Amino acid sequence: MSAVSPIPEGYPRICPGISCAGAAVALDFYIDIFGATERMRMQAPDGTVMHSELLIGDSVLMVGDPVPEMGFRDPKSVGGSPVNLTVYLPDADAAFTAALAAGATAITPMTDQFYGDRSGSFEDPWGHHWTVATHVEDVAPDEMQRRMAEMMNAG
Repeated sequence: MSAVSPIPEGYPRICPGISCAGAAVALDFYIDIFGATERMRMQAPDGTVMHSELLIGDSVLMVGDPVPEMGFRDPKSVGGSPVNLTVYLPDADAAFTAALAAGATAITPMTDQFYGDRSGSFEDPWGHHWTVATHVEDVAPDEMQRRMAEMMNAG
């Protein structure tokens, strides 16, 4: 049996990897909007980002420029993203406003949700969909169910 851990130290079990045409600029966007810390960056000789890692809280986000020949495509090259990434932040409203000011497009406005979060979603300039949220209320499961039913019946 190997003495090497099958899960590297400092990595969660799931580490999303996203492709951004212009990853170097995208890294700056994510650092500014989400308060991320850049852990590492590997650049190709042409200056593109082959692989990078951002730490957002205790999560790792891997970011690189597209490499279509390896199946690593950005959302804009395939007609958009079917994936939404959620980031919990101390002030989601500020992050949402900053994202829009930095070129993101609003998908849903910042709203107090029935399940106890305040959240809104946007598409970043590279085509990725994000929800930023701040947990504002602990809601018991039965109350959450009641609120959801009420909301569904109001529509």
